[in-house]
Amino acid sequence: MIDRTVPATQRPGPAHGHGTGPGDASPVLSLQGVHQVFRTPRGDVPAVAGVDLDVRPGRVLCLVGESGCGKTTSARMAAGLAGPAQGSVLFRGRDVAGMDRRERSDFRRSVQFIHQDPYASLNPVRTVYSTISAGLRRHGLVGDRREARRVTAELLERVDLTPAEEHLDKYPHQMSGGQRQRVAVARALAMNPEVIIADESTSMLDVSIRVSLLNTLGKLRDELGVGFLFITHDLAVAKYFAWDGEIAVMYLGRVVEHGPTPRVVNDPQHPYTKALIDAVCEPDPDLAHGRERIRLRSSEIPELTDLPPGCDFHPRCPLYEQGDCDSVRPPLVPGRDRLLACHVVNGG
Repeated sequence: MIDRTVPATQRPGPAHGHGTGPGDASPVLSLQGVHQVFRTPRGDVPAVAGVDLDVRPGRVLCLVGESGCGKTTSARMAAGLAGPAQGSVLFRGRDVAGMDRRERSDFRRSVQFIHQDPYASLNPVRTVYSTISAGLRRHGLVGDRREARRVTAELLERVDLTPAEEHLDKYPHQMSGGQRQRVAVARALAMNPEVIIADESTSMLDVSIRVSLLNTLGKLRDELGVGFLFITHDLAVAKYFAWDGEIAVMYLGRVVEHGPTPRVVNDPQHPYTKALIDAVCEPDPDLAHGRERIRLRSSEIPELTDLPPGCDFHPRCPLYEQGDCDSVRPPLVPGRDRLLACHVVNGG
């Protein structure tokens, strides 16, 4: 059913920031300067303020940050579930906003979304077979019920729900959370996607089940050449799933650091990235006791309706210096091995 298998020897090498090297594939999905503003009684909320992201075939881009930083809003724009107030979403180089009906239908099939909550994302009155086969039948990808059941069973096998025949006629309430999320993954795969957008898709699962599902997603990435935009607040999850990919760190609607995962995780440059990594639990008590702790100036996150002047992070930043930090917003600029938005680090 899914025929875009990309041999390991032909998959593109690790991307470096936003640059493209000789081994990098062209982006299949791009956000270019996207903004999103929500109107509220308390004022306009700039949920996303000028984000640029590229998702490449067979690669993982992790978008990380605290709750409310704009990750999910960016993901919804990337999936076409919401239009940007400014900027563009490009699919295969075409602006999604300018697509005709046929092109938009192709985009909808090729970019699939996996939601955070497996208890809410599946219709409780539909069986697993009905849930997964609905898209297959809607888009004419199967001929009859017999073929639909066969293809649905193949998809369940691919996401490690085995034996598939035992799950086809189950309802969501008869399955565990991990099983439900695998059904959601199978539903996404049914459309032969080029990109999967996973919005905190493992955060509601037990740790052991989370690792198992991440392994399944990694296998699909490698075998099918599917690109991933993976949304998470947990840098440990980002490190595990996107070690050969990239991490973009968001704070209050803006990307503040973006680069290859090993470099961002092992040598974070932005003080906010350092604080996120410092918040990751260290299971070894000796290492936990010996490591240097990041002390923020404040634990309070500024309101989006009342952002501070200058760098959004400066009221909390341990590297804060009076001057540019509290008067000029730092641009996201390329450095030696990543993109970074920090007056102090870039100036040093």
